Amino acid sequence: MVDFGIPELTDEQFEEVTQVAEDAARKLVFSKVNQKMVDRLNISVEAEGTKPVNFTVEVDLALAPEPKDVDVKLLASEAVAEAFKAIETYLRKLK
Repeated sequence: MVDFGIPELTDEQFEEVTQVAEDAARKLVFSKVNQKMVDRLNISVEAEGTKPVNFTVEVDLALAPEPKDVDVKLLASEAVAEAFKAIETYLRKLK
């Protein structure tokens, strides 16, 4: 766990950071596959607690038709990692 030394987040900041994370995950997916191939893309970002804040990111992804050259599970994992990078960047700016 990393303590960024940030103050407690306001409701507005909670909303903003979760949206930033969701946007980052979505952007990564669409940078790797054509939007027309995405059959299902559900991104869930939740923030709990105050100090520390715990974040949970889930990406549910299905492509149709399923391409042979794209590992859907790997792509979903990369999208989760990208969301966490966006969360970290956002929190560092609050210091």
